Amino acid sequence: MNTFGKKLTLTTFGESHGKALGCILDGVPAGLHIDEEFIQSELDRRKPGKSKLETGRKEEDKFEILSGTFEGVSTGTPIAMVIFNTNQKSKDYDNIKDLFRPGHADFTYFHKYGLRDYRGGGRSSARETAARVAGGAIAKLMLKELGISIQSGLCEVDGIKGEVQDFEHAKNSKLYALDPKMEAAQEAAILTAKENHDSVGGVVLTTATGVPIGLGEPLYYKLDAILAEAMMGINAAKAVEIGDGVASTHLKGSENNDEITLNGFTSNHSGGMLGGISNGDTIIVKTHFKPTPSIFQEQKTITTHNEEVKCNLKGRHDPCVAIRGAVVCEAMMALTLADMTLLNMGKKMEHLKALYPQSN
Repeated sequence: MNTFGKKLTLTTFGESHGKALGCILDGVPAGLHIDEEFIQSELDRRKPGKSKLETGRKEEDKFEILSGTFEGVSTGTPIAMVIFNTNQKSKDYDNIKDLFRPGHADFTYFHKYGLRDYRGGGRSSARETAARVAGGAIAKLMLKELGISIQSGLCEVDGIKGEVQDFEHAKNSKLYALDPKMEAAQEAAILTAKENHDSVGGVVLTTATGVPIGLGEPLYYKLDAILAEAMMGINAAKAVEIGDGVASTHLKGSENNDEITLNGFTSNHSGGMLGGISNGDTIIVKTHFKPTPSIFQEQKTITTHNEEVKCNLKGRHDPCVAIRGAVVCEAMMALTLADMTLLNMGKKMEHLKALYPQSN
């Protein structure tokens, strides 16, 4: 499936080394101001080649809107956007044309489809996430009108955990680090891995504030379940935690319950959701990313003809995919919440009556 969402759907297309990639965002209400500068700024945050902590592939990721807007406003029809690839070096992949890269989707894509685009992984490449960020930027514009804001940052790199959650600092950090005191150590871990032709993993914390009570569609489209699906659908994501996540299994019920007062919840172990429905508190999601599988060390593998060989990669790759993954997490959070707000509109008769008042 290449489509995400129910009422607000995002369909993406394109490959890493193809002519272009892009998306079609359907379900955006008419009348939303489409701030193209903001969309570009979101793509700029995700684009490759901004520092030595990222891949050397430099793409400007300039986008074009092809449909769905008129005079800067959404028309209610599908919004199509395209981003042209300009810095492919497909020859870097000639030596792996017939072999499977360890840790990549090459093996499974080939056995599923009987062929594969070996140039950077084709459709399975994380470059596809540029289209998600473009669509997510429009979802953010929609949520902003409702007073909902989303932010993210790295809370852990290579096992080096931050204790502080400073989202303002993360905005100006090369690796979107949340803890200023741990940033230098986290950066050093990434650079050391890069020097050793290796890679490291990381954990992204994503939050949403201003979320109203009632988002989520039980039982089979719960907000927490769909957020987990959204994050797990990002390349290299291997685990997702909601609220306290795994740590909650170590608590007693008396410790884990968020007590309720007239002023709201006294804690937020639940991560802002109860029974799959938002409770009005901050949404908290952690996404765990594995080390980038593209490393420059000799590894054992097999070819498409079932021959055992050694794999020696070339090309340009991120030593820590979690850095740019932070921006993608925000996009997926935005798409999920925007979809849920639209789904929630018709859940009460009072909502329908307000939209369709009886004529006199």
